[in-house]
Formats: sequence, structure tokens, C-alpha cells
Amino acid sequence: MYVCNCNGLRQRDVAQAIEAGASRPRDIFERHQCQAQCAKCVCEMRQMIQDSREAFALAAE
Repeated sequence: MYVCNCNGLRQRDVAQAIEAGASRPRDIFERHQCQAQCAKCVCEMRQMIQDSREAFALAAE
């Protein structure tokens, strides 16, 4: 499933960037050497980052 249609970023691309340390949508775009176009994807990216943080916190307990 595509998260960013403008840059062709799929869910797995975003997840890989988050796993590699991306903590902001800007980091995800930089990792894939692109930039936000319409920015409709930014909210979904932020949610994916938050979900990842929560999963990490639960695993650490």
C-alpha cells in the first residue's frame, strides 16, 4: 500500500526508514532522497512513527 503517492513511497519503505532511525516525516523523505509534495502523507507517517515508538516501549517493559 502506498503512503506517499507523490514520491511512490510504500508502507514498507516508510517502516524501513523508521526502523533505521527516522523520527520525523522529514527524515523519511531524506532517507529516500525526496521531499514532501502535497504533504497528505505526513499525518500517516507521523502515526506510523508514533505506533513504532509505542511498540518499542511495550517491548521494553
